[in-house]
Amino acid sequence: MIFLALDTSTEACSVALSYHGQLLALDEVCPQQHSKRILPMVQQLLSDAGISLNQLNGIVFGRGPGSFTGVRIGVSVAQGLAFGVDVPLYGVSTLAAMAQAAAKLRDSKQVIAAIDARMAEVYLAAYALNEQGLMQAISSEVAAKPDNLPAAITALSFNTEVLGVGTGWQTYANELHAVMPANIATDILYPSAQFMLPFANSAWQNGHFVAAEQAEPVYVRDEVTWQKLPGR
Repeated sequence: MIFLALDTSTEACSVALSYHGQLLALDEVCPQQHSKRILPMVQQLLSDAGISLNQLNGIVFGRGPGSFTGVRIGVSVAQGLAFGVDVPLYGVSTLAAMAQAAAKLRDSKQVIAAIDARMAEVYLAAYALNEQGLMQAISSEVAAKPDNLPAAITALSFNTEVLGVGTGWQTYANELHAVMPANIATDILYPSAQFMLPFANSAWQNGHFVAAEQAEPVYVRDEVTWQKLPGR
């Protein structure tokens, strides 16, 4: 199977290619440059692998949560590529991708992934490693104040050491640690497309890939209230 994965949901821009048992990946931290960088990065990986788009079996994309604009860019690019070569798509949670990175890089079994959501909130979910070696959500994805997380999350009990990953743990370390004690991985700040690929084979086998027009982002925070500044 040959799968391309891409993510533009955070400050990082990331692409990865899984082909014939090999893996190629590119990751760049390039805030506000995603729309310029993502397609050249895809082309570079395909060229390095000697693979053309029409050889892909499917495309995996970061479905969110993350930056509203970043998530939309990732979904639209994935859809455009998929429409062009008539392949299906599968969306992977950006939080799950970071949890999967922790399983691979740190041998972690239980992870709390948090992305700085701005406006004094984090996107957050908890994960545990299943028998297939994939991180499985054990809580809902939420957008919440870091010092006032939903009881459904703070009431979770863990039987092994918990690792905190993502920019949320950098921005709100004290607040999060007070309600969800965890060791913090300073080297896993952003989702990487290469850690979305482990979910692809399982999704393919279970028929979870969808047609390009059915691919949807997951914002978690669906509504944002903007207050007009005085005198504006």
